[in-house]
Amino acid sequence: MTTISDQPKATNVWSRLARDSILPYLGDFLLAGVCMLMVAVSTAALAWLMNPVVDKVFVERRADLLWLVGGAVFACFAVKGVAAYGQTIIMNRVGQTILTDLQNRLFAHVLAMDLAFFAVNKTGALISRLTTDINSMRQAVSTALTGLGREVLSVIFLVGVMFAQDWILATIAFVVFPPSVILVTGLGRRLRRVTANTQAQTGAFMTLAEQSFTGIRVIKAYGLESYENARIKTLTIKIRDLIIGAERIKAIATPLMETLGGVAVTIVIVYGGWRVIGGVTTAGAFFSFITALLMAYRPMKALANANASVNEGLAGAERLYAVLDQRAGVTDRADAKQLVPRDGAVSIDNVSFSYGEGVSALSGLVLNAAPGKTTALVGPSGAGKSTVFNLLLRFYEPTQGRVVIDGQNIADVSLASLRSAIAFVGQDVVLFDDSVRANIAYGRPDADEAAIIAAATAAGAHDFIAVLPQAYDTVVGERGQTLSGGQRQRIAIARALLKDAPILLLDEATSALDTETERVVQAALDRLMQGRTTIVIAHRLSTIARADQICVMDKGCVIDHGSHHELMARGGLYRRLYQLQFADTADVATP
Repeated sequence: MTTISDQPKATNVWSRLARDSILPYLGDFLLAGVCMLMVAVSTAALAWLMNPVVDKVFVERRADLLWLVGGAVFACFAVKGVAAYGQTIIMNRVGQTILTDLQNRLFAHVLAMDLAFFAVNKTGALISRLTTDINSMRQAVSTALTGLGREVLSVIFLVGVMFAQDWILATIAFVVFPPSVILVTGLGRRLRRVTANTQAQTGAFMTLAEQSFTGIRVIKAYGLESYENARIKTLTIKIRDLIIGAERIKAIATPLMETLGGVAVTIVIVYGGWRVIGGVTTAGAFFSFITALLMAYRPMKALANANASVNEGLAGAERLYAVLDQRAGVTDRADAKQLVPRDGAVSIDNVSFSYGEGVSALSGLVLNAAPGKTTALVGPSGAGKSTVFNLLLRFYEPTQGRVVIDGQNIADVSLASLRSAIAFVGQDVVLFDDSVRANIAYGRPDADEAAIIAAATAAGAHDFIAVLPQAYDTVVGERGQTLSGGQRQRIAIARALLKDAPILLLDEATSALDTETERVVQAALDRLMQGRTTIVIAHRLSTIARADQICVMDKGCVIDHGSHHELMARGGLYRRLYQLQFADTADVATP
């Protein structure tokens, strides 16, 4: 699977945004459109009213029309204000709802991807899609979507007034606009490219910052603060230069529109004044025309500025759809059934697997775990032990062979039903920045208080939880950093106990603990393993000597299996590994 940065840009962004976002809110858009139309009509009416104001009131001095014309002007302003308020409120609400929907959709899509996706895509790049790209779209919605339709309609109606008052002047005035449209469009394309590069560099910055904070102990231990500062500085300077470049492109639009607008107004005043002096047209018609021209200048300038915001938003939308276009390699089949757990028998039948180009992780693996028994996997690093767990949980699909639970091929069952039948406790415990209660109940959110406490008690965790500041409501901090390693392990065991799954996967859950804590955690694990089919990855061989079956793995295959004493008696790789671990003890043959 390629990284999201390697993906081609999403195509047909406008049509996809319309299909995914606008159509569901079509009624709101139509209502906002009515408000925009009212704003445009009232704006054009104000320009039109300049004709009778000048000709009838000021030139002909018609007192009977004074209040009528004045009232019409006030009515135009009132309608314009109310309609503009309604349009802004509706479009802001709809626009922000659309972006919220897209953000939630993107998060759910990323969460549904398989582990291969996360293996090649950096965390910071994904977070950048969820934050920076969405924010660029949010800014576009706030500054462009809410006023874009209103400004377009206002320009159309004002141009109509200009042509109605004097089509010759209108034609002259609009000679300068085609060049401005071409220039502004070109600036928009350049801005979109710069924005996309800025967002990519921001993703790289987030990745590096996240890695630095996560690895702060190593950074400080090796005294590499200056090295990390230099790496961050390089990225921030790149981002700064890109942002400055983007602002420079956006800033060009203002003097461009000012200059071209000045040319148009100057020509109109000179030529229009000459026509009024010559009696070709009235002063009222000319003032109505010049008012429409000046009033049209503001929305035209707003459209030029909105072009920048829209292109920034489109750059974010392209990057967002590039992620949404990714497809997970591991998904439910169309005819997927529910896994029906019975005894918890696990069978791995002639399975081969490779994470990519190169050496295979598993090669024709055959392994059977008896129901209700403990099977341990031992072997040197790279033997394929963790890969077995990845395939059992269907994080990846085997390239050959099949994995069977209680006679059911796991490729034919739904992922949810498969994973609900398996509990996992690893060496690297993952706790969330939430309460102790929420972390224990993570695999079973509907569990009541009694069940949570019972699981914690069985895991040997209740006593230390009870003395925490808020007991089960105590927030454990990011990755559970407010707790010790043994406490985190026991909470993870309580989580697995509460899930009450028939199959248990243990990835050496005690190897990082001191001897005293290990005894407590091991006792909790023994209770967890009772009556369950348990598969253990063992690095510390003393912890699995009592396993019902020990499978010795090397180069992706099971090369031997049996009990501890049988394997020790036969010699081979298992005995050699055991002797290496206990070379300083008097009796290496007895655990």
